[in-house]
Amino acid sequence: MSPNEPIWIAGEEPGAGFPRLAEDLTVDVAVIGGGISGVTTALLCKQDGARVALLERGRVAGGASGFTTAKASALQQTKLAEIRRLHGDETVAAYARASSEAIEWIAATVRERAIDCAWERLPDITYAADAEQLDAVQRTAEAARAAGLPVTTNGAEAALPFAAAGAVRLDEQAQFHPVRYLRALAAAIPGEECHVFEQSAVVHVDDGSPCTITTDDGRSVTAGAVVVATNYPLLDRGLFFTRTEAVRSYLVAARVRGELPATMAISAGEPTRSIRPYSDAGGERWVLVGGEGHATGSGDAQPQRYEALERFAREQFDVIDIPHRWSTQDGSPVDRLPYAGPYTPHSRHLFVNAGHQKWGMTNATAGARVVADLIAGRTPAFAELLDPNRLTLSAAPQFAKAQLHVGAHLIGDRLTPAEASPDEVPAGEARVVRSGLGKVGAFRDDDGTLHAVSLRCTHLGCLLHWNGAERSWDCPCHGSRFDPDGTVLAGPAAEPLPRREL
Repeated sequence: MSPNEPIWIAGEEPGAGFPRLAEDLTVDVAVIGGGISGVTTALLCKQDGARVALLERGRVAGGASGFTTAKASALQQTKLAEIRRLHGDETVAAYARASSEAIEWIAATVRERAIDCAWERLPDITYAADAEQLDAVQRTAEAARAAGLPVTTNGAEAALPFAAAGAVRLDEQAQFHPVRYLRALAAAIPGEECHVFEQSAVVHVDDGSPCTITTDDGRSVTAGAVVVATNYPLLDRGLFFTRTEAVRSYLVAARVRGELPATMAISAGEPTRSIRPYSDAGGERWVLVGGEGHATGSGDAQPQRYEALERFAREQFDVIDIPHRWSTQDGSPVDRLPYAGPYTPHSRHLFVNAGHQKWGMTNATAGARVVADLIAGRTPAFAELLDPNRLTLSAAPQFAKAQLHVGAHLIGDRLTPAEASPDEVPAGEARVVRSGLGKVGAFRDDDGTLHAVSLRCTHLGCLLHWNGAERSWDCPCHGSRFDPDGTVLAGPAAEPLPRREL
């Protein structure tokens, strides 16, 4: 029911994609999730000679990977400085190498498979929007140099299309069209007893020998190995929900006159402002502007987020119109490193590739290479760096803060009274309404129809909050999202919300 679509898929016909899983199946590797994590992992496993089945809840590239800016960079705003602070020079150097190698792997794949995905090499810049952000830029530059990246700072801000107090620049990074790229990779998977299935939501995984996964309509896939490559890991057994924060951010695509920026860029502080240029197949020029991030389930999810980005676009560029806007969600591990490897310390057949913290083009690709190597019996270069079962004592304060946030919502939201009666819910809006002795979530669509659902997240029972910007019910504890009719939009929840009568 969301009116917002990214430029990469706007106006796309539902049409024929890949089939739904219609019968039980046995393969060597089953991959859950049709974003860049899952598609890349599945393709690599096929290249190793495995029989592979990829299962996606909706359409391939229809989730977070189709809602990204699709920047492939090793600079990554201020991420390197955060990793260096938490883990030291050796780890930040390994992370930068993993990111750089991922970019080169994508570049080679685009070239070798002749993928038409608007692949383009550009500099990436982290800039100081004002003097207060200069320290963050300096720390980022120092971390990048410690990691061995050839960054420059003197005059780096001159490449920006607007004034900045300073900047750090890394050349030869990249951007591309994520949906065209991923669907080209996915199209290379079927055949030789390999499959891609869409509209096939996985609701259960039995981690055995072999493993069995079950879809929402009762079909099953038996596999020697299973990879959970969903945006947020959908199984609780790894306790990823206790150490991963769900964050939403917003984007607009502005059609512009004149020359496009010659660089990708992102501010070093708040409010975040990210830009990247894009020329479509028809020759139209676009600038994508992103930012305005906040924790999922926050009351900050309001349409004003888009308005702020639109103002910035109009202030900085000669805008014709802004026909596309959308939001996206990312899982951010509290220790700022992604997860790729065994799902638990005891897992031998169950793997995860997730936690890409807004830099999924590189992190998901690096993670896919690690997981594919492990399944094939090879020793991955970055297995220790991305180990999902690592213990990071330096991130203990972030972990404690995340658990306090969850606890506050688990208890406090239940004490908050209902806001209205069903008759008081305006068209196009939602309210928490009274129903007997309890509360339900009620949304009235534009034609006046009332949709009422349970407010208990089907993951762990946190009470949901209304997202006015995207017209969805969002979980403030672990990031699950649901349509007004209860359909799951994002995990870790796998089951829809029960509908309620009012």
